[in-house]
Amino acid sequence: MSSGMMRGGPGGAGSWRRQDASVVNQKLAKGTVRRIVRFARPFRRHITVFLVLVVLSAVLVIASPLLFKKIVDDGIVKGDAGLVTALALVVAALAVVEAGLALVQRWYSAQIGEGLIFDLRTKVFGHVQRMPVAFFTRTQTGALVSRLNTDVIGAQQAFTSTLSGVVSNIISLILVVGAMALLSWQLTLVAVLLLPVFLIPARILGRRLAELTREQMQLNADMSTAMTERFSVGGALLVTLFGRPESENREFAQRAGRVRDLGIRTAMLGRVFFTALTLVAALATALVYGVGGNLAVRNSLTVGTLLALVALLGRLYGPLTALSNIRVDVMTALVSFERVFEVLDLEPMIQDRPDAEPLPADAASVTFDHVGFSYPTADQVSLASLESVAVLDKRASSSVLHDVSFTVEPGQMVALVGPSGAGKTTITNLVARLYDVTSGSVRVGDRDVREVTLRSLHDAVGYVTQDAHMFHDSIRANLTYAKPDATEAEMEEALRSAQVWDLVSSLPDGLDTVVGDRGHRLSGGERQRLAIARLLLKAPHIVVLDEATAHLDSESEVAVQQALDTALEGRTSLVIAHRLSTVRNADQILVVDHGTIVERGTHEELLALNGEYADLYRTQFAESPAAV
Repeated sequence: MSSGMMRGGPGGAGSWRRQDASVVNQKLAKGTVRRIVRFARPFRRHITVFLVLVVLSAVLVIASPLLFKKIVDDGIVKGDAGLVTALALVVAALAVVEAGLALVQRWYSAQIGEGLIFDLRTKVFGHVQRMPVAFFTRTQTGALVSRLNTDVIGAQQAFTSTLSGVVSNIISLILVVGAMALLSWQLTLVAVLLLPVFLIPARILGRRLAELTREQMQLNADMSTAMTERFSVGGALLVTLFGRPESENREFAQRAGRVRDLGIRTAMLGRVFFTALTLVAALATALVYGVGGNLAVRNSLTVGTLLALVALLGRLYGPLTALSNIRVDVMTALVSFERVFEVLDLEPMIQDRPDAEPLPADAASVTFDHVGFSYPTADQVSLASLESVAVLDKRASSSVLHDVSFTVEPGQMVALVGPSGAGKTTITNLVARLYDVTSGSVRVGDRDVREVTLRSLHDAVGYVTQDAHMFHDSIRANLTYAKPDATEAEMEEALRSAQVWDLVSSLPDGLDTVVGDRGHRLSGGERQRLAIARLLLKAPHIVVLDEATAHLDSESEVAVQQALDTALEGRTSLVIAHRLSTVRNADQILVVDHGTIVERGTHEELLALNGEYADLYRTQFAESPAAV
């Protein structure tokens, strides 16, 4: 088969290998196409030039065959060597022009495609960054990442591969059929009569190829998920400690074996498909030569015309094949756009009010005024497609906090104690407005946190959590995340205050040491102290500690507690503590149970009250006398 036979570009026969016919049945949201057009508006000049180049390339499709006719009929047959030479030079020049057009067309295509990818990715990434914590607690990370990769690229193809393929193939088809009809309507009719023989097998095989490809993609996605989970530090430890490597290998081998088998079947079907196209093209060529040759013998057709028709025939079936599947191509691109828009249309629950003002620089107190809170429902913060469920749960969650009131004065430490699930972490999350209260108010200084800008609020409040997260980057990068312009001297001072400078300075790469995935190259105590150093660089007025010393050994706890004492000095602090010995000196201790403050007072006052706090303290004292 000639290269022209498979002409049709990105929408050609190979598209069945990557497109999913099931998208044809999907209903698009109203206004999707209008939004796509608006989104592409910045590239309208590039798109216009690109389409003009596509049209010019399509016009050149019929130029060479028509020139071949003139070379044979007006040059060779009539013995005009000069005309043969001149037309041959024209054919060569057209080849150069076509190659140049292809290069320029590719440049514009890349400009449009990569520009769209950049715009879509940055918009989605920036939008997702503004989503509340509740969004991330529900969303599958892999599904979200897919929107910035697979779907963004699919959307980009709408303006490059799909658009150029549709325009080029339609124009090529019209011009080729028109030229063939002008040359010989009889042979054109013969070629058209063969179309069902060509298209029906193509569609059947194409549909089966799409099904196999879809199954292969799903299996590959499953393997990718399995590898991501098991290649993380936590996953690798779980597999190793529970002794499941052989079982994991068997399960992975089963999936990989299925992908292998599907790959073989897909390759064979693809070869059958290509062979069928080649065979039909050969039969069509033979038929045209047979009928056209007889016409030429009878002088009803010139030899040049016959050669031109055969050349045009090679440019007929490719566009027809591509256009027969164009609905799938177009819908695939449109659905990709819709899936990207779906994320962009999910409004963040927590965002600045139009009249929000920066928090005053001296704001350092925290007040909870009759606060009630229920977690938002799934449909308020998430998307079903990002959770891999058919429909999001719309049931309202039960109330988590009930009429919580207390004040932390500037420079004071207030501790939250109580059983797991009592609502302590929820209370601390409301300080930085990770969630909005259901009733009542939370104030920093004298300002309701809903009335100030999130940026200024987050600058004023610093957190150290039980799981001090570190990016897979250097110590320097993890520290400067809190203060990008921090100097070496400032970082060293923060590390010394956090009791971790000796460790960092002893490392071969010092501040440039990479801490590993989630900081797992460091011990728990070392990660906590680095987190405290990061907090010190940020220098917030208010500090929230969420069980920052939990699950540490005694030696690490002592080092972290010393670092915390430095971090809390002169700052307002709200501390969740499991070990009551760490909060004995708090200005006020709040005992939280079932979302309500059931006791409050100093350590001595609560012991004298002989209530729930006293019970908790006696239990810990019995378990660990050192806690006294």
